[in-house]
Amino acid sequence: MKSAELLTDAFARVLEAVHQAVEGLSEKELVARVDPEANSIAWLVWHLTRIQDDHIADAFGTEQIWTSEGWSGRFGLPFPEDATGFGHSPAQVAAVHAPADLLLDYYDAVHARTLARVTPLSNADLDRVVDTRWTPHVTLGVRLVSVIAEDNQHAGQAAYVRGVVERGGAA
Repeated sequence: MKSAELLTDAFARVLEAVHQAVEGLSEKELVARVDPEANSIAWLVWHLTRIQDDHIADAFGTEQIWTSEGWSGRFGLPFPEDATGFGHSPAQVAAVHAPADLLLDYYDAVHARTLARVTPLSNADLDRVVDTRWTPHVTLGVRLVSVIAEDNQHAGQAAYVRGVVERGGAA
């Protein structure tokens, strides 16, 4: 198996987890929180998608589809266009409202863009430095693994919240 195939498989697993966490839920269920300080499914999926969109665009020198394809306007959130959710307060988390189809359509678009960038990569491509703000510098391979790790963490959190919501334990 080549590195690109491994990465493609990992991103496909994130896709599956995101869909399992969101499909079939109402907007009310998507914004439910286990307590006032907790993240909702809507926020978690929006955030993990924003991070993936942001990091993939940066690593490959392209514009985020959040802006280039008008997703920012479709969501209509009260944040600057470059917001990804990093450091959001509980009030900002509560401001993320979106129906399941909008969340999944945006995630699917980012996933497709990600695969278009990742699929043709060679092993040597993964050694390219994409961020010099850190020591050691961050390579493309490290950045992609970081995105997968963050996405999986948040998709797992969304799955947990879904379980709580389905048992009636979230407000």
